[in-house]
Amino acid sequence: MKSIDIKGQVREGLGKKESKKLRNEGKVPCVLYGGEEPIHFFATAGDFRPLVYSPDVYLINLEINGEVHSAIMQDVQFHPVEEQILHVDFLKTTEEKPVKIEVPIKVTGYAKGMRSGGKLKVNLRRLRVKALAKDLPDVINVDITKLGLGDSVKVGELELENIEFLNSKSVPVVSVIITRAARAAMGTAVAGNDDEEEATEE
Repeated sequence: MKSIDIKGQVREGLGKKESKKLRNEGKVPCVLYGGEEPIHFFATAGDFRPLVYSPDVYLINLEINGEVHSAIMQDVQFHPVEEQILHVDFLKTTEEKPVKIEVPIKVTGYAKGMRSGGKLKVNLRRLRVKALAKDLPDVINVDITKLGLGDSVKVGELELENIEFLNSKSVPVVSVIITRAARAAMGTAVAGNDDEEEATEE
């Protein structure tokens, strides 16, 4: 999995007043969980742009007052009106403890059903997985090559080494839905077959 570096400093004061002051200075209040005690710190708002405004998922090398922690972003809060990050929660990762995180999917191939007029529907853009940080993939590839009209790939059909999928196994990740055009084409084909059978009988 890709990684990104973020530098922060331990917060000297907590509370809404201090948080507002930090935001006015272009900083983001943050918390790192997963250690013996939560670490309250702040980082420059601009450092979060490649992390937050991206479909990619990153492991984060979080340097707080010179000490580096491996972490993942667990939650981010935005201002309801302005495009401003209000707060970010991080979860510390270790080599021994699995983490739960959402990983984006990447569709590969071209479905057979799409050649027959079907339309690809992506039901899940991300999948929730559980794994050790070292085993987390950048994306989860979903091959649709063999899908015909009305077929789908369900979560339970996906397999990745050392990865546990947490979404319901019966949920379709991608589907090839039958469009009106495809249904009409199928109807024409059936009608044509019937005509051929009648001609043969005569």
